[in-house]
Amino acid sequence: MAKPKKNSSTRRGFLKGAAAGVAAGAAALVTDISIAEAQQGAARTEAAPIVVPPPMQAQIDRDAGNVRPPAAARAVKNPGSDLMVQVLRDLGVEFVASNPGSSFEGVQESIINYGNPPNVNPEFITALHEMSAVDMAHGYGKAEGKPMVAMLHGTLGIQNAAMAIYQAYYDRTPMVLLVGRDEGFIQAHTAHDMAAMCRSFTKWDATGKTLVESLAAIQRAYAEAMAPPQGPTLVVLDMEHQKEEVQGVRVPAYRPPQITGLDATRVRAIAKGLIDAQNPRIAVGRLRTHQGVKLAVELAESVGATTTTAATNGPMSFPQRHPLCGPGASTTYDFVLGLEAPGAQYSLTGPGLATLLSRDTMQVGFGGIAPPPPGATGRAAAGRGNAGANDIEIDAEASLKGIIEEVALQLTADKRRVIGERAAKHAAANQEARMKALNDAVQVRRNGWNGSPIATARIYAELWPLIMNEDWCLASPTGFSGGHNAALWDHNKPYSYLGSQGAAGMGYGLGASVGAALAAKVRGRIVINIQCDGDFNYSPGAIWTAAHHRLPMLTIMHNNRAWHQEFMFVEYMTGVRGRGTDRGHIGTTLRDPDIDYAKLAQGYGMAAEGPITDPSKLLAALKRGVDSVKRGAPYLIDVITQPR
Repeated sequence: MAKPKKNSSTRRGFLKGAAAGVAAGAAALVTDISIAEAQQGAARTEAAPIVVPPPMQAQIDRDAGNVRPPAAARAVKNPGSDLMVQVLRDLGVEFVASNPGSSFEGVQESIINYGNPPNVNPEFITALHEMSAVDMAHGYGKAEGKPMVAMLHGTLGIQNAAMAIYQAYYDRTPMVLLVGRDEGFIQAHTAHDMAAMCRSFTKWDATGKTLVESLAAIQRAYAEAMAPPQGPTLVVLDMEHQKEEVQGVRVPAYRPPQITGLDATRVRAIAKGLIDAQNPRIAVGRLRTHQGVKLAVELAESVGATTTTAATNGPMSFPQRHPLCGPGASTTYDFVLGLEAPGAQYSLTGPGLATLLSRDTMQVGFGGIAPPPPGATGRAAAGRGNAGANDIEIDAEASLKGIIEEVALQLTADKRRVIGERAAKHAAANQEARMKALNDAVQVRRNGWNGSPIATARIYAELWPLIMNEDWCLASPTGFSGGHNAALWDHNKPYSYLGSQGAAGMGYGLGASVGAALAAKVRGRIVINIQCDGDFNYSPGAIWTAAHHRLPMLTIMHNNRAWHQEFMFVEYMTGVRGRGTDRGHIGTTLRDPDIDYAKLAQGYGMAAEGPITDPSKLLAALKRGVDSVKRGAPYLIDVITQPR
């Protein structure tokens, strides 16, 4: 076999710069820093320049695939990575999404071979890009309210995934990131403090000095991801700990997060306020888990309060079509409780991302999280949210059980009668308001019904009767396609609509929908992905993951052949500057040539059809797509649409 050239390189296995061992000065490596110290991002003494030795022949042979494992004897019978996988299994982690990398090959091998049965809880999910892997964990986390794992290869994996991690951070979505580190192999793929690359937009990170510390770090990462404010956490796993022989090491006991609710005095005050009010109201934002939604419904029903909902903006909120959800028989409310909704008489808002600013050691100052800079005016000074004087930074979900119990203690038979009568009046009024709003929405959306390109409203309107009796999840953002689901569909499950990207970055929709479809597959749901064409092209390989794992995901292309928002912005700018709008398409459209998304999907192994330009042919295509995903086979329909 020819000897590899010294300058040849690939994504996962280039030889240039591969080190035989750790050079002088490496005593200050982050592996010598305790888990607690890794959180602080403390300044380190600058080490002497490291002279990277050339790769040894053994490394060259390994990278070139010339090394074969022993035929009979097992070099390691009980590797540390088996225990890492056991921790994930004990935590209930269902999936680990990853693009394969040599720095975590020990963990990957354990996932696919350890246990009985192997490759189940967790199952290794093959992603074609690290950003897609994190987006999958993002979509899963929003659908289920608990972490999925994304596994990343060293420095390169973190950098590829950085935008997706940033979006999940802004979206306060729980996930655990496992990052492999192999300091004895390819030096450009490793770093002393790998977590530092994304520390300012992760919630917690650690690098264990031993196998036991690594196991404990995975457990704590899961707990930290679940505790409010939820977010991505990260653990760096050294190759030595993955491969070492386990000698009497046991998995440490898991300590779940202790999430504090309201104190007894405030619980009594809120319960009394709800019971004594003539017309109480509960404003419900985004709760943490399915259980939180269930408790919010129980509280509203127990006091006969009307509610608001954020279910048309994202997951984990009050059911949109519940009889008490709406303005009610009267809009004069004399006591308002906010659950993760600021500005009410009592608002339980939970800790926000600003509580994590100590991790922003470089003082990046992400907008909407950090306070505005001194002297800022206008939009820069506005910040995010509308905090009220009575907002309480305490987790709403953790407080609900105590409030419900206190309400039950304070209720009298007479109060129960009044509450029952009030709830009946509210339900009738909400039903009437709902029907009027639906009729008005339908009338407005008749405009352009038979036009070509196809109106986005027609996609939502014709799809709804096909899925309304199914257990469905709309996983993709819908703002760019008109958001017609808010008026035409019923969002009654915690996962009915997963909302936007978090930081409004592109490339999220397809990967997040795949993550939601992973959750859906084992729960008998189907996932709907109204997919923007510009967003699709950032990480189209997620289509292959859906096809390979046979996920119940229906993708309908909102194909307006442009990044239309930017198209509008540039056209406006050309008009403002008096230069005409005829060149605004340059750099903002996806034309000449047009992209054939059906062929792209078929190339990745997914059944697909289109492009559809005739609106009379849309319904039949949607029926074929829904039938396919109900059988467990993903499907894509390319629809040429109006811009919005």
